[in-house]
Amino acid sequence: MPKFAVILPAAGASQRFGDKNYKKPFVLLGDRAVWLHSAENFSKRGDVCQVIVVIAVEDRELFDRKFGANLPFLGIDVATGGAERTDSVAAALAMLQPEVEFVAIHDAARPCVDKESIDAVFAAAIQSGAAILATPIADTLKRALPGDPSTVAETASRQGLWAAQTPQVFSRDLILRAYTERSDEPATDDAQLVERLGTPVTLVEDSTLNIKITTQRDLKLAAQILRTPKKTGLDIFGD
Repeated sequence: MPKFAVILPAAGASQRFGDKNYKKPFVLLGDRAVWLHSAENFSKRGDVCQVIVVIAVEDRELFDRKFGANLPFLGIDVATGGAERTDSVAAALAMLQPEVEFVAIHDAARPCVDKESIDAVFAAAIQSGAAILATPIADTLKRALPGDPSTVAETASRQGLWAAQTPQVFSRDLILRAYTERSDEPATDDAQLVERLGTPVTLVEDSTLNIKITTQRDLKLAAQILRTPKKTGLDIFGD
């Protein structure tokens, strides 16, 4: 069985979350922090041998106080993040254990990913070397006028467009190469760095319930998803 490491970036500023006390990965979701929900989706798997959470340097004191005593029992390593998300992931990549063959990078603020989706994207990565969870775009897309974001310039085609999710999973050698060869050009996700190498990335269709917590409303929705037996995305809202 191939061995996976899971990196959970949690070093962002959480500016849109709107909580003066906690960043979104550390706020309570039910009985435990958001990032712990995300970590537990992976830490109990037999194919995962390492979980690394990445936190900002200014959060270290709070993190150690709230979670430090439990980390040895949870088997979770902690890395210190950098100014950009790629810096944070790079810090975690430097901590990979020797036996790791594949690396999954998953938003710490995405606690609702289900086992079936993880199984599918892990299997696809083993097959192709690079795979991400994603959902086909279903909404009609509008492009705004340059300089006037409140006015429609045109309706854009959604054909072939997918919304990227996480985890994004890569062979160890591939993601290390992507990070070693990355330039100063911004990348919005890890798959983009791999794409720049000319390596195909497999799309694995994901559940619409694998939401990323960005706002307080997202937190409430995540709580509802986690409380509800597995159903379709519409069923959780009732009739």
